[in-house]
Amino acid sequence: MAIVEADRVRERPQPETAPLIVHVVRQFLPNRGGLEDVVANLARQTVRRGYRVRVVTLDSLFTAPKNKLPAREDIDGIEVVRIPWSGSSRYPLAPQVFRHLADADLVHVHAIDFFFDALAWGRLLHRKPMIVTTHGGFFHTRKYAAIKKIWFRTLTRASALAYRRVVCCSASDLKQFSVIAPDSLLIENGADIGKFAGSASQRPRRRIVTIGRFSVNKRLDHLLDAMSVLKSRDTDWHLDIVGAESDLNRADVEAAIESRSLAGGVTLHVSPDNGAIRRIIAEASLFASASEYEGFGLVALEAMSAGLLPVLNANDAFTTLAGRHPVIKLADFTHPETAATVIEAAYETLARQPDGVRDELVDAVRGYSWDIVAGLYVDLYRSLNVAAADRV
Repeated sequence: MAIVEADRVRERPQPETAPLIVHVVRQFLPNRGGLEDVVANLARQTVRRGYRVRVVTLDSLFTAPKNKLPAREDIDGIEVVRIPWSGSSRYPLAPQVFRHLADADLVHVHAIDFFFDALAWGRLLHRKPMIVTTHGGFFHTRKYAAIKKIWFRTLTRASALAYRRVVCCSASDLKQFSVIAPDSLLIENGADIGKFAGSASQRPRRRIVTIGRFSVNKRLDHLLDAMSVLKSRDTDWHLDIVGAESDLNRADVEAAIESRSLAGGVTLHVSPDNGAIRRIIAEASLFASASEYEGFGLVALEAMSAGLLPVLNANDAFTTLAGRHPVIKLADFTHPETAATVIEAAYETLARQPDGVRDELVDAVRGYSWDIVAGLYVDLYRSLNVAAADRV
């Protein structure tokens, strides 16, 4: 889970003549997660650059589908429109999206889901230029892998033809989507590197933070198994689990902790605000993720900006990230003994060279600032003849 930046700036309204970018995404604020964070930060940056921005999203959170959110809202100068939906959270059906595109200069779809397909097949109805950002596609788990591959090479390939550009947010996405859209473009996600900057403990501590939705693919079970090994070796080890309910709820995670007799060594924090997260990070020195799949690895970058040394499961996205930034430690969390040993070694490295490691972490994340990444998207918008006067 990546939490939207803490210091929000109230943007003044744009004139009605400013170009309108309509972002279409299944979940948005107040929900918290990597997808929501990316859209919110990109939207804020483009408002600052002279665009009008509308976000069309679903009218309830997947974790509380009966609790309807306001149909319209202004968040930091972003017009938010929420529409009814039905069906599964995996492929929510929301045909009212077509009602909110008439005045758009460009439609920017996020993720490969119903919106991606429906707006592609309905392009003769709305006739708007469109781009899509992949956000990992729909391969976050191996479940139904064969069906997903067939869908990807048929329906997804056909839908992609309707988009001016397919934007991939990671090297692994680019490798995958280039097969069906050869002119796919790589623009990696930005990270809010100021949100938790420098907030980690200045004194090395055997305390780990993990941040993310309580989803099956995040493999909290594997992380807890490694934690059991660590506690058996040194009782000082402690893990803070920070996140929001998803496929797993609070009770599921609490049961997993209790079943391993880790109640005294693991603290669960459900949907804390940014201030609370900073306080949690201030007590820790390491960040860990046992996730089996990531679209990009945004949360790891935010942890690095805080000064937390990451120990990450060797999935494709994290392996790519570690290849660029050797300060990141990779582990195989399917083997808890091995993962625990890597975590111990990471702590020893930090204990020996605390200042040097923190400097390396900060240097590694500088290139991921949203100011830089949003500039790449604005360049793309302008290449599609959607221009606005730059205000920054």
